[in-house]
Amino acid sequence: MTYIAADARYDAMPYRRVGRSGLKLPAISLGLWHNFGDDKPLETQRAILRRAFDLGVTHFDLANNYGPPPGAAETNFGRLFAQDLRPHRDEIIISTKAGYHMWNGPYGEWGSRKYMLASLDQSLSRMGLEYVDVFYSHRPDPDTPLEETMGALDTAVRQGKALYVGISNYNPEQTREAARILAGLGTPLLIHQPSYSMFNRWVEDGLLDALDEVGAGSIAFSPLAQGLLTDRYLDGIPAGSRAAGASPFLTAEGITEETLATVRALNEIARRRGQTLAQTAIAWILRGGRVTSALIGASSVRQLEDNVAAVGNLDFTDGELAEIEKVLAR
Repeated sequence: MTYIAADARYDAMPYRRVGRSGLKLPAISLGLWHNFGDDKPLETQRAILRRAFDLGVTHFDLANNYGPPPGAAETNFGRLFAQDLRPHRDEIIISTKAGYHMWNGPYGEWGSRKYMLASLDQSLSRMGLEYVDVFYSHRPDPDTPLEETMGALDTAVRQGKALYVGISNYNPEQTREAARILAGLGTPLLIHQPSYSMFNRWVEDGLLDALDEVGAGSIAFSPLAQGLLTDRYLDGIPAGSRAAGASPFLTAEGITEETLATVRALNEIARRRGQTLAQTAIAWILRGGRVTSALIGASSVRQLEDNVAAVGNLDFTDGELAEIEKVLAR
């Protein structure tokens, strides 16, 4: 069936300016890290992408190695984009990254100019795109001069293959230095993509301050702590969940009774707010406006809709914030 985008797609989603740039991102963006590889039905992926755009999610985030197998998420997205979303290309932000292992040999990972630019060409080919809106250095390379990696990002913009550039997983000092180098090249640092959730608050120890200083935005991945900050684990670890499987990102050993007690207490706060735990966890990430966008994943349309509904209540009282801090400090 031919896809026709919803007329009301921009009515409910807030859009936030990215740092000091002219670009705005939806408060909630969709990441294709999980659920868009060859292990998932293409029709499920199509339904999620269509519904996301209908809900005002205009930003789709990928990386070269997302799958499985690596590259599959970009290939699948490219097929679905061509079939459904290409008429809306100028309404959509598409990002990809390079930095983690993608192919064998000495040029298949990290931050060399050779790898970064070759990877971007491959990504564009897989997605069937002339350019991406944002191209990221996915992680800092301890053995490559930062000037080389940032120079590759600058070249991508000058070649017309990316409109903006970003970094991910860089610490505050690396972020300041990357921004300084990029500013000198004339290609400002647009955005940083760090992990951030109620259970992972490292960005509060200097990174958000650094981003304020350099005028860059931020988009937080894993705001639900790989699913832990949802109602799925309120009664323990269910069969078929990520923690019950082989995921290295959320393991059964890492979910203690103390952690579950914290999750249940947070769920009670969410219930009083009229939200699911996932909605409150996303809203909490977006509190105060210092984070530009929360980057969610989705395995179903229902899950997507529940998470995007967080934008219905992004405000917290001082009492709610204090209660959340007390629960997290246990």
